[in-house]
Amino acid sequence: MKKVISILLIVFLIMTFLVACTKKPQTEYTKYSGAFFGTFDTVVQVVGYTKTEEEFKSYMKQIEDRMFELHRLFDKYNNYQGLNNVKTINDNAGIMPVKVDKELLDLLVFSKQHYQETSKKTNIALGSVLEIWSKYRDMATADPEDAKVPPIEDLIEANKHTDINKVIIDEKNSTIYLEDRKMTIDVGGVAKGYATEIVAKEIEEAGLRSAIISAGGNIRTIGKPFDGVRERWGVGLQNPEAFGVPHMDDLLETIYINDASVVTSGDYQRFYMVGDLKIHHIIDPDTLMPGDYYRAVTIVTPDSGLADFLSTSVFLLPYEEGKALVESHESVDALWIFKDGTIEATDGLKKIMQSNGAKGSEAE
Repeated sequence: MKKVISILLIVFLIMTFLVACTKKPQTEYTKYSGAFFGTFDTVVQVVGYTKTEEEFKSYMKQIEDRMFELHRLFDKYNNYQGLNNVKTINDNAGIMPVKVDKELLDLLVFSKQHYQETSKKTNIALGSVLEIWSKYRDMATADPEDAKVPPIEDLIEANKHTDINKVIIDEKNSTIYLEDRKMTIDVGGVAKGYATEIVAKEIEEAGLRSAIISAGGNIRTIGKPFDGVRERWGVGLQNPEAFGVPHMDDLLETIYINDASVVTSGDYQRFYMVGDLKIHHIIDPDTLMPGDYYRAVTIVTPDSGLADFLSTSVFLLPYEEGKALVESHESVDALWIFKDGTIEATDGLKKIMQSNGAKGSEAE
């Protein structure tokens, strides 16, 4: 998974912001927290305000159960008895259509539609290329001294099987068919955010009114903190230069949001080295190589699925093109960290940055 705000930093920031205020006003709500591992290759953490611990535990169980359901549906690696998922679709490429559940159908419709209408940089049909990169990354992890970049000839050959138009979606019959036998779909660029958005909406409908969900760096807030002090949640953005560097400040910036998502794509958490060359995991479908414009891009928008999709797309676009893409959407803001450390941000994002005077105790 591609999101780059480290788990430890998220734990630190969430807990810090929740206890930072020394003022303790009377409130009928109490802060509770929980976490679980096993979905989307990450830790999911939840902090919420409820009237009782039993109420929070009930919401927490709903979140965990639902995230596991969606993880199994969007999984491309494993089969599950009685369930058709992404792996089932890939296994039947060029053979037959696969009937799928609504959530998976909707995810693929969402991904294909946004590819065609929004950006062709996030392509769920790029699986055959990504599999090669994943293989070489695994080999580098096993033997760093023998780390290599895949031969471009292999990538070009695999890229012949990435035409998203050959992902045939039959919404009436709820089936997916890959026309190309050598095609595989990979929803890693959008699945975690999409799942987080589903869960956030469902748990809010179930009655949870104040919470922050962190799914490995996909941050989604519900309402405002019910601590009687703050009007907005504080979310920390990691300094790419500090990743893995002892005694260096991890925190680059704090932004304040309500009912919104924060998703970051970057080059500094999931990578391997070939000599002095850093090979990260965000692959440009045009060059078939890792994107090389930025250290990180952060997207802020209400919908976590859209934020996930756009964070990859904008990371792979030159600044002016990425800015134009962001500005073409309502309620989407972005922050870019360039390779030389320069930072750019949209006007909307600047307004919610702590360094520009934003505070959690004040509504936007």
